[in-house]
Amino acid sequence: MARETRLMMGMPITVEVVGAGAEALIDAAFATFAEVDARFSPYRDDSEVSALNAGRLARRAASAEMAEVLEIAEEMRQASDGYFDIARPEGGIDPSGVVKGWAILKVARQIAATGVEHYYVDAGGDIQTGGRDAEGRDWVIGIRNPFDAGQIIKGVTPRGRGIATSGSYARGAHIYDPHFPGRPIEQVVSLTVIGPDVLAADLYATAGFAMGPEGIHFIEAVPQLEGYAVRADGTAQQTSGFRGFVAS
Repeated sequence: MARETRLMMGMPITVEVVGAGAEALIDAAFATFAEVDARFSPYRDDSEVSALNAGRLARRAASAEMAEVLEIAEEMRQASDGYFDIARPEGGIDPSGVVKGWAILKVARQIAATGVEHYYVDAGGDIQTGGRDAEGRDWVIGIRNPFDAGQIIKGVTPRGRGIATSGSYARGAHIYDPHFPGRPIEQVVSLTVIGPDVLAADLYATAGFAMGPEGIHFIEAVPQLEGYAVRADGTAQQTSGFRGFVAS
């Protein structure tokens, strides 16, 4: 078993692998994250995203990876009635809302393709697990109290599914209702989603959070998703099947 955390893509990324060859698999995982950052970072002048935004690269000439991410973004924009939108108000695109979950899932599949069953990939609190931990138990993921980062309010066992949280408590207001540009989400402070994989969980957590109080109902209506929302007044609301993932 090996576990390592590195600061990449502007956040801490942790990879844990249980089994033979763990160190090599972890190095390969971080190499993949580095490649993703080099292609998709909107903060790097030499990235493909920056080339698109600057007009140095036409969309028809974009890489297969970029085309895939843009297609996912458009599908999610339509599925969420525009609440998920990678278009920036000042022009251009920022696909970060797709890329994090997409990259985590890419790395998880990369590890699983080697035959390793037990792993944990966490980028900025969005997580994909496989199998069990080094003690042979289900992976338990803690949901932080948005009002006290040192406190865990729920422990959940995704059992091979993905989990992601969107909110304003860690980075401040950075997700806005795209139908009212510039207006931050204030009534909800965090929304955690468990989905069939981390990409789905991340996409729907972002879209649901942008909907404010209605987001948890949006999650309830989507098959294979469960959610847990914390409001600004400290109350919480969860979907009907969420309790099935709460650790005993």
